[in-house]
Amino acid sequence: MSDNNLSQKKQKQYEGYVKAVICVVGQVILNYADNLGLDKDTAGSWCSLILILFSVILTGCNLYSKIGRFGGAGSLVPITGFANSVASSAIEYKAE
Repeated sequence: MSDNNLSQKKQKQYEGYVKAVICVVGQVILNYADNLGLDKDTAGSWCSLILILFSVILTGCNLYSKIGRFGGAGSLVPITGFANSVASSAIEYKAE
């Protein structure tokens, strides 16, 4: 196995690990909402909103890109990646 193939395999494993960590954070939010007595749909909505809020706050503090460099593409889970792209565009527009 070449060094390039091994490196790509390790990168994919690492990206999977980062996605799993983000999913664990989401599951913790869901479990907490469930303990508060919220139904499944409401808990899912709150989980999505909180993940979006975290992404926007991290983008505004210029931390999301650092996490992205550390986590690679694994940090681009669709909901957090979308929130980051919207927030970073708004911040860039405001800077101009």
